[in-house]
Amino acid sequence: MNKQRAVGLLSGGPDSAATLAIALREGYDVHALSFDYGQRHRIELNRAAQIARLLGVASHKVIVFDLRAIGGSALTSDIAVPKADPAAPVGVGIPVTYVPARNTIFLSLALAYAETLGAAHIFIGVNALDYSGYPDCRPEYIAAYERMANLAIKEAVEGRLAIRIHTPLIGMTKKEIIQSGARLGVDFSMTLSCYDPAPNGAPCGQCDSCRLRARGFEEAGLNDPASQGGSR
Repeated sequence: MNKQRAVGLLSGGPDSAATLAIALREGYDVHALSFDYGQRHRIELNRAAQIARLLGVASHKVIVFDLRAIGGSALTSDIAVPKADPAAPVGVGIPVTYVPARNTIFLSLALAYAETLGAAHIFIGVNALDYSGYPDCRPEYIAAYERMANLAIKEAVEGRLAIRIHTPLIGMTKKEIIQSGARLGVDFSMTLSCYDPAPNGAPCGQCDSCRLRARGFEEAGLNDPASQGGSR
């Protein structure tokens, strides 16, 4: 039986790893796609490669471009990543770790790749509950992008592909994401969440992403195998 092809966005974090595991469980022939875009936490790409091998995806491609040329984010410029006590709640509003139009850029590259593969399906690990308030993680954004995608590419306009963007985590809490990934055998020790890790990959333990991750594992009743106590 021929499997349906899918492009799966893979950052090296727990959400994207769980998303790819879900796509594979659902029987898709998954082609993982990662981005080297000048991010502060570029070490995540090493983790993405490990995760792709472990999960057994059909292929893994890294596309290189430089969003530092645009800046405007703590992840792509010299703006400091906000830190807080590990027990502090994540702040409200859109933080400086928001990268301008990042998911639009990522999805556009994934769409182009999907068209060349003849893949009608794109998986992305966005979440609209336990997240940092990014506008391009909301269900209405994903729905609008999917409508646009089907107007934008030759294969869709000529009736050979009907693009669908899958967001299996969008309505999950971080606890539920961790539990789902654990059930599917995701090795979370390979994943990296931190926005400002040490050169060896040790998490800072204080950025929004570290704190959301820690809360997720705690609420799931699981130890985080990648935790190093915030040491740097």
